[in-house]
Amino acid sequence: MTSVERTDVLVVGSGFGGAIAAYHLAAGGAGVVILERGPWLETAEFEHDYKLGSSYTRIFDFTVGDGMNVLGGNCVGGGSVIYFAAMPRAPRFVFERQGGIGRRMWPASISRDTLDPWYDRVAESIPVSTQGWEDVSYPGGLWAAACDHSGRTANPVPVAIDNDTCVKCNWMMAGCRFGAKRSLLTNYLPAAVAHGASVRPLHEVQRITRNDDGGYRVHYDVIDGEDYRVRGEPGAIDAKIVVLGAGAAATPVILQRSEPGLGPMPHAVGRYFSGNGERLVTAVMNEDRVRDVLGLEREDGTAYEAFHIGKGPCVANWDRLDGSLPEFSRYSLEQLYFPPGLGTILAQVPGGLAPAPGPSWFGVSKKEMLKRWKSWLIIFEMIEDNNEGVFGPPPPTGNAVRISQQMLGRGTLRYDPSPSTLRAWAQADAEVKEILGRDGLGHAEAWSNDVVGAYTVHPLASCRIGDDPATSALDDRHELRGHPGIFVTDGSAVPGALTVNPAMTIAALAERAVPGIVEAARERGVQVRYGAPAPDGGTSGRRGVMHLTGRP
Repeated sequence: MTSVERTDVLVVGSGFGGAIAAYHLAAGGAGVVILERGPWLETAEFEHDYKLGSSYTRIFDFTVGDGMNVLGGNCVGGGSVIYFAAMPRAPRFVFERQGGIGRRMWPASISRDTLDPWYDRVAESIPVSTQGWEDVSYPGGLWAAACDHSGRTANPVPVAIDNDTCVKCNWMMAGCRFGAKRSLLTNYLPAAVAHGASVRPLHEVQRITRNDDGGYRVHYDVIDGEDYRVRGEPGAIDAKIVVLGAGAAATPVILQRSEPGLGPMPHAVGRYFSGNGERLVTAVMNEDRVRDVLGLEREDGTAYEAFHIGKGPCVANWDRLDGSLPEFSRYSLEQLYFPPGLGTILAQVPGGLAPAPGPSWFGVSKKEMLKRWKSWLIIFEMIEDNNEGVFGPPPPTGNAVRISQQMLGRGTLRYDPSPSTLRAWAQADAEVKEILGRDGLGHAEAWSNDVVGAYTVHPLASCRIGDDPATSALDDRHELRGHPGIFVTDGSAVPGALTVNPAMTIAALAERAVPGIVEAARERGVQVRYGAPAPDGGTSGRRGVMHLTGRP
């Protein structure tokens, strides 16, 4: 390395946390470079298959830990490309949670009321709509009918989907080749590029060091586009401000590896990880009972055959999202598609279908269960977990030791669920079984945690915001304690499990953090201002928050 590039702001990652910050800073006049470890795929490159080397394996990152496994995005656009576009706002009680620390986890300055204007700011940039029942997939309709039959309620989930453009291909998870899913590729990122931001795909950040002038040097490796284990020449970029948006499974690892060059990290870096309390339950439905009890039938007389390509969470039960209930007894239940592989391996045979007592995840009974895959219904639980995850020493490079050419790696996260988390899962499991087992509709069983541990598609809280330096890595402006000019705006900043899909909350927190980042940049001599409209030019969201920034 013979020379070092310079920029005003260096953004690590291009998901919700990185893209939102990059857009506002670039639109405000700052020089912005975005380093993204994954590839940059155009809309037409998203493929409808699961072959090795397809877009599916290229844009996912599956990290195996000790007791916890994380599925995340690995591409320009990050998690917004691989998520199911579910965009609910967090319930009011979430912001009052105490978790295991015995006091409020969230900063005093943040509540549902104070975050609502920032939710609105996101909704203007990423239009969110509530699906109608005509938009709901057949599995979602079955889940709604089963909830109604058992005396529960269910509703379509608010989503960031253009239903006029959506062709209902049911291939929601692995990108959207029709441009109907409002990922960051359709709003914040192209707007950031239009304002001069530079996006560098296949650039994996390894560490950050401090320069003599008080700025930072970000060190990266260039990654091969076909085999992510192959690394090219390293490089570095100097920046006055660094914004980390690499995700809750990568941001703390970068900071851990940076400690020799930056100095001691806050105690909470790499601690208090939350999997958003997530757990999956597979039910095998009785086709005859679905017809006879629920009255569901397709035009050809078929009672129930799920769509197993995957429209995302389209119907949810929110009956337990009641702030008057005790903590660790509140949760949501969503109908969810999950791709083959883990789903077929970890799905347990429900007790009512196994010849021997108790569930199992392999054997003759599992083989028979797999034959009935068209009768499966998968329910996604999101409980209140207890932030039990802790990251060990960082691997030599990246957030994990790469095992395969793409997608799979071994990380250092350790997760030992506490009794309160286990009880919450057991309560949610029991309710799913009761709903789907009523009058013999089907048999349900949670996925096995015995094989690889728990799993999450919404990692949170590994560098969380808070008021207490002992239990939070960031202050309420998202600035890293003891390291001025370094900010974290991804899911790792969220203090704990939200009981709903977290994308909308991550995005709202990132929007809220931007004015503070702008002020820090100005203090370091960057000519930047805050106040850009939404990427499409809308201004109502801006008007709703400008009085909160101290600016007219």
